[in-house]
Amino acid sequence: MTEQEQLRAVQQDGRAIKYIQNPSEAVQLAAVQQNGLAIEYIKNPSEAIQLAAVQQHGRAIQYLENPSEAVQLAAVQRDGWAIEHIKNPSEAVQLAAVQQDGYAIEYLKNPSEAIQLAAVQQNGWAIQYLKNPSEAVQLTAVKKSGWAIQFIKNPSEAVQLATVQQNGYAIQFIKNPSEAIQLAAVQEDGRAIEYIQNPSDTVRTWAVLFQ
Repeated sequence: MTEQEQLRAVQQDGRAIKYIQNPSEAVQLAAVQQNGLAIEYIKNPSEAIQLAAVQQHGRAIQYLENPSEAVQLAAVQRDGWAIEHIKNPSEAVQLAAVQQDGYAIEYLKNPSEAIQLAAVQQNGWAIQYLKNPSEAVQLTAVKKSGWAIQFIKNPSEAVQLATVQQNGYAIQFIKNPSEAIQLAAVQEDGRAIEYIQNPSDTVRTWAVLFQ
């Protein structure tokens, strides 16, 4: 095959490169731009090829040995979950990953509080993957999504309040909420009263006002 024929082939399907012996840099580039995962079939790809591959498909990094931090960053910026395939990622790479997808924190061991905060700022539900998050992390999570409280054990009054201020319905996940919490919940959405047992007359009145 001529180089032009090779280019046409990989531009249609990047994985076709596995049938090409000693493809040129141009053919390699065209292949990974069409399908980043095609880098699996390229021996000793240059950093430029690696970058193009992970920019097209973040998880292409799984086929790279000892990728540079620049390649790691490009991968997780494309797909935060690509961090699953990175050994001992730096703080910068971890941060980029959770900023792209908060759930990526699932693959991090002992993330710093800064990383935890960034993860729950991106997606409050990411708190479900954290052990013993600080109150600051809890507050950030429930302010992003009140539903996140269902993953918090023994939330403080402050966390409960931030939760129902963001989403009154989330009171259903709070055991024995105080009247102050009940009031805040129905003030956010009066219909939240359906999840309050034996509400006081004051709570009932506010619930009617905010329905």
